[in-house]
Amino acid sequence: MVSFNELTEEMKAELELSREELAHAKLMPITFDEACPEVTPEMAVKFRKVNPPRSPKNSDL
Repeated sequence: MVSFNELTEEMKAELELSREELAHAKLMPITFDEACPEVTPEMAVKFRKVNPPRSPKNSDL
């Protein structure tokens, strides 16, 4: 995996979307399928943060 900070300015420019591409993407609807289903409120409750904030008393770990 490559860090964004390690990319050259030319590489970063290649990754940017043009105004036309952004405008087209905003008009496209979101589609859900078996690999990426819509998240229901019940499913959302089961999510947890990957890196939860540490409590102050555990900060010296």
